[in-house]
Amino acid sequence: MRFGNTVFHKKIKIWFLHSAILVIVLWILFMPSMVTYRKGGNNYYTVKLNDVVVGHAGSKMDAYAAYRRARRVFAVGFDELTLSDTDLSIEGQNITWGAVDSPEAMSNQMVDILRNNRKTTLNRAYSIKINEFAVNLSSVEEVMQLLNTAIGKYDKEQQFDVKLILDPTREVNVLTPQVLSKEEVQKEELDAENQKPEAGFSAMLTEVFNSAAPLAYDKDFSDYKLGLVDIDFGNKVEIVESYLPDEEITDINTAIDEVTKDKETPQIYEVQKGDVLGSIAPKFNLTVEELVKMNETLESENTTIRDGDELKVMVPEPELSINYTIEEYYEEDYEAEVQYVDNDSWYTTESKVLQEPSAGHRKVVAKRSYTNNDVTGTEIEKEEITYRAVPKIVERGTIVPPTYVKPISGGRMTSGFGKRNRPTKGASSFHKGVDWATPVGTAVMASSSGTVTRAGWGSGYGYCVYIRHPDGKETRYGHLSKVLVKVGQSVDQGQKIALSGNTGVSTGPHLHFEILVGGSQVNPLNLLN
Repeated sequence: MRFGNTVFHKKIKIWFLHSAILVIVLWILFMPSMVTYRKGGNNYYTVKLNDVVVGHAGSKMDAYAAYRRARRVFAVGFDELTLSDTDLSIEGQNITWGAVDSPEAMSNQMVDILRNNRKTTLNRAYSIKINEFAVNLSSVEEVMQLLNTAIGKYDKEQQFDVKLILDPTREVNVLTPQVLSKEEVQKEELDAENQKPEAGFSAMLTEVFNSAAPLAYDKDFSDYKLGLVDIDFGNKVEIVESYLPDEEITDINTAIDEVTKDKETPQIYEVQKGDVLGSIAPKFNLTVEELVKMNETLESENTTIRDGDELKVMVPEPELSINYTIEEYYEEDYEAEVQYVDNDSWYTTESKVLQEPSAGHRKVVAKRSYTNNDVTGTEIEKEEITYRAVPKIVERGTIVPPTYVKPISGGRMTSGFGKRNRPTKGASSFHKGVDWATPVGTAVMASSSGTVTRAGWGSGYGYCVYIRHPDGKETRYGHLSKVLVKVGQSVDQGQKIALSGNTGVSTGPHLHFEILVGGSQVNPLNLLN
């Protein structure tokens, strides 16, 4: 009995062993989702999309295959380019065993995430860039409509066409507009049709004909083709293809308004001879008050301006400027250029009219260049004088007149030129110069070069120095403590001539300074540089 039990137990063990082996074989054959152990490398990958685990893969290739399938499924049903914000991450590790998901299962998980993060449908668009300005249109046809509208504002007879060409200087595909006359367009088309090359005697005749210079002759006014002869865009224009959401694409009519209508644009105006604020403001449709507010250098409407000063003004300009040239016929009165006769013994401030001018009359054909509505240049092509203008003849000096500088460094002005209350007994109620308070011993310099005519005591002036200058003016320096020059001595501008003091009729240490023109004192501050 014992022997029978032993045999039975052995059979059970053998059967159990065979069953276990069979299960293992079947598991290996029919359960491929388990990873295979690999020594020294990653064999198990956690796949995440937007930080959400979508499955586990046995290789990176399986993860990428699932992602590609998910994007194909996601794109189905959309006519336009469709995007989704996604971030795929694959984290590897080495394990002994573990279950993996099929690419199809991971792909299905990914599709749901892609759909939840789908961006607004993007449409093909064309961005027109004009300097720093940009506008987006939905088609090339709208781009052409905008550009043709811009030049059509000045090309009333539609003599010119716009074509888009690829910019050869750019690495990316950028289109730029080119404006051609309809004659040029027709010539290009004919040249394209007649591509068959000429040969022999026919080719030689064509070359001679093309290289021959046109015959020169004196054209009559009726020979000129008046009107628009040239037109182009005044700004750099670039067109780039892009994909944009609906809300970033501009309606064509709105885009035309934004690009072609005038807007107030800040510019710099250089003051010309004869300009005053009252004449500048109306040129730019401004009031004098508005012009003053725009310029910090202008304190009020009475502020003095000089030739060459720069002022901020507002000029109406479109985003896209147009340059064009018109050939025009006109008749006009004209002035001859002023003729000058130099006099080397006069200062440049001296002049005399030797002959008064009178206007002439002429007929003209000229090419006038414009930017928008502003004339930028005139080139006369034909001129016929009806009667000649008489020029103005002016005699003028060539010697640069001397300049005058403040005779001391620093100092505080205590009394100006003109009427005043007597500061002390014996002083005049009309001050004939300027006083600067300064410590005794301050260096006094010659205001301009000249010859010393007085150097010493001068009664109320105390110690003083008088200097006669080449332009006939005279400068006087009073209340000095020490005189450093002599009568008849020549001095240069800025040369030290005395030390300041408190001599004569004086209320304290200071320098009294005068400038005389024609023997009479004038306000020195009006002549100092």
